[in-house]
Amino acid sequence: MLPSLEDMRARWTAQHPDMDTSPMEVIALIRRVHTLHERALRPLHEAAPVTAPELDLLIPLRHASGPVIARRLAAHLGISRVAVSKSLARLEERGYIRRTPSAADRRSVEVVITEAGAQAIDTLFPRLLEREVELLAGLGKDREQVVAALTRLTEVLQAADPDR
Repeated sequence: MLPSLEDMRARWTAQHPDMDTSPMEVIALIRRVHTLHERALRPLHEAAPVTAPELDLLIPLRHASGPVIARRLAAHLGISRVAVSKSLARLEERGYIRRTPSAADRRSVEVVITEAGAQAIDTLFPRLLEREVELLAGLGKDREQVVAALTRLTEVLQAADPDR
């Protein structure tokens, strides 16, 4: 049997009495929430025309007022330029986006969503939101408190982000 979080903290503290193990509580919960969220949405993604990471790229493109520079998309989503480039290449192959060199900076690529990409998002995203409404319904009146705590956590982590 695997040790509980409390047991692991106690063991680390016993081995390293001066080490602060309190971050384990928050980080373990974040990871668990992430895993449970992905698991709950997996059936929708398995039947979808795009993967979850591709969806994350397409959503902001769907509502952008014009072409978006790929590097800015990577920064906005907090993921590497390489990962964005690979995902954009796959999306372009399937006709969901179009990439063109930037007229202002030839080193940059501008990205726009195509009609096929917009249709994929318009079909999939409402179903995902519906599922998330179901998943979060159990929060009830605690929802505001959870949102406030997560907002604060985001602010703290963004302030410590070396890439911001």
